[in-house]
Amino acid sequence: MWPNSRRTGAALKILHLCCAPTGLRGGVEGRQRRVYRCMSTSGPPWKLLFFGSDHFALESLKLLTASRSSSANIVESLEVVTLSADVPVTRFAQQNHLQVHRWPPENVDGRFDVGVVVSFGCLLHEKLINKFPHGILNVHPSLLPRWRGPAPVFHTILHGDTVTGVTVMQIRPHRFDVGPILNQELHQVPENCTAEELGAALAEKGAHLLIDTLMTLSERMAHKTEQSKTGATFAPKISGSMSWMVWEEQTCDQIDRLYRAIGSRIPLRTMWMGRTIKLLEFVGKCHISLSDQKRKPVPGSVTYQRESNTLAVC
Repeated sequence: MWPNSRRTGAALKILHLCCAPTGLRGGVEGRQRRVYRCMSTSGPPWKLLFFGSDHFALESLKLLTASRSSSANIVESLEVVTLSADVPVTRFAQQNHLQVHRWPPENVDGRFDVGVVVSFGCLLHEKLINKFPHGILNVHPSLLPRWRGPAPVFHTILHGDTVTGVTVMQIRPHRFDVGPILNQELHQVPENCTAEELGAALAEKGAHLLIDTLMTLSERMAHKTEQSKTGATFAPKISGSMSWMVWEEQTCDQIDRLYRAIGSRIPLRTMWMGRTIKLLEFVGKCHISLSDQKRKPVPGSVTYQRESNTLAVC
């Protein structure tokens, strides 16, 4: 993914004892969380295991790390799971002396209250989810069920959405981004915003929303809402095939959004005199007057504007 403020809370002592599971709740929630005779209290401070990788995840990890020593007393302990040694989350964890686990984690039984997943990229199996008495939370940069999948920020820009947001949901096994919603906050998409700019804003907003959710987790769990069965869209990973510009088919606005969505990662491409060329700099759309007023612009046609030294593509 490329793939976001409130700080109050009660301090409760967590008691962990060794005890055997006494049974399972029925239905989906029963399969997701075992009922223990003795388990952690229903409020913070929490013992957390964080799953993440990139810069979007890093914002949440930074705030969780700071929360360990804050007066809000939300986080008692924090450990990290990553997929690689060369990602922002791993580097930050090592610099801040957080214990780092490689994927898949081992020996997590009875050690954590809650799991937190932010831009991790791997599906968590039901067996792992069941090891967390209070489940596993996910911070997702869209207003679910819109833009499920690995690249919601890019598709928000690409499709011209004017409103987006962040969602904190409960992880369910087998499928990405389908669990019940615990918390959600809207975000207006600034005009001419790039995917990088929007992602940074949502990362910060999502980090604060995560803290807010952890402060009142038991209440959030009790009032969680299932995602709507309508309005779901999928946000697949961006790829090189998306970078092609077809002048005859795409409008100026569509090309502008395409550049703002993926241009910083994948140069836009087009055909010029039978050759593929990359467009490394995009000035944006503009309104020009043709020197020949009788000439009707044809999509894909190129005109040189001597007065402004501009090569205009209609």
